[in-house]
Amino acid sequence: MNPKASQVLAEVLSNKRVGSYNHMVFAVDGLAAHCKPGNFVAISVGGPTSAMILRRAFAIYRATMRSDGMGLLELVVAPMGSGSKWLAGAQPGDRVDLIAPLGTSFGIPTEPVNALLIGGGYGSAPLFALAETLKQRGCRVDMVLGASTAGKIYAPLEGKRSVNSLTITTDDGSAGTTGRVSDVLPDLIKEHEIDVIYSCGPMAMLEAITIIAKEFGVVHQCSVEESMACGIGVCMTCVLPVESEDGLIRMVRSCIDGPVMDGNKVLWTRSREVPDGVWGK
Repeated sequence: MNPKASQVLAEVLSNKRVGSYNHMVFAVDGLAAHCKPGNFVAISVGGPTSAMILRRAFAIYRATMRSDGMGLLELVVAPMGSGSKWLAGAQPGDRVDLIAPLGTSFGIPTEPVNALLIGGGYGSAPLFALAETLKQRGCRVDMVLGASTAGKIYAPLEGKRSVNSLTITTDDGSAGTTGRVSDVLPDLIKEHEIDVIYSCGPMAMLEAITIIAKEFGVVHQCSVEESMACGIGVCMTCVLPVESEDGLIRMVRSCIDGPVMDGNKVLWTRSREVPDGVWGK
C-alpha cells in the first residue's frame, strides 16, 4: 500500500458536468501534496446505510496545493454504475470518505524524451497532469485521445493547450479521425520519434498499444483498468499475470503493484484464467 496514503473526510467544493462526465473538486488538506500522476483514490459511496459496501476507485485527474495551504483533489467521474452515479450526484458542501493517494505513479524520465500520451474515454484523466510534469522536464509531449463518440472525449481543448500536438479518434467518426487510437499509433511513433508511451483506458486498448509498442521497441507505461474491490491489496480481485524481472510470471495486484505497469511485461488475456507458466501453478 502507498505509504503516503491517508483517509480523510473530504468536502466537495464543486461538481460540474463536462460532456458525458462530472468534473469534481474536493478539499483534502495536505494529502494533495503526496499525489502523483497515475495514483488513484478509493471512495466510500452510498452513505452510511447503503448496501454498496465496497469503495470505488477513481484515477486522480489533478492534485494541487493552494498558497493558503488548502489541498485540492480533482476527479473525472463517468456516472455509469450505482457507485459512480451516487458520487456524481454529490453537491458542494457534501463530504465523502476517501483514501488517497493509492497505487503506483507514472515513471518520469530524468532526461528529456519524446513522449506519447494515449487516453481512452475518461481514462485520459490522469494524463493531463502527467503532460504538465513531462513538459516541465523538457520533454516533447504528444497526445492521442480516443472514444466511441465525440461526447466521450474529455477536455479536448485542455489537451490541445498542454501538449505539442493532439490527435483525436472516434469509433463513429464524429470527431477527429475515424477509428481507434491504435490505428494512428504507428504513424505517430515514426513521425515524432517516440521514446516512451504512457496510456490509460480500457484493457483492450492497452493490449493493442502494447503490441504496437513492442513492434517499434518503445517503452510502454500503462495504467490498467481492473476492478479494485478494496484498493489496498487485501481482496485479491484485481490480479494480473505479469512477467517479473527474474523472468517468472506472477499474479500481481493492480491496486498496489499498479495501476501503472510496464505494458510489455503484462500477459494480456481476456479469458480471466490463470495462464500456464505462472509461478506456483
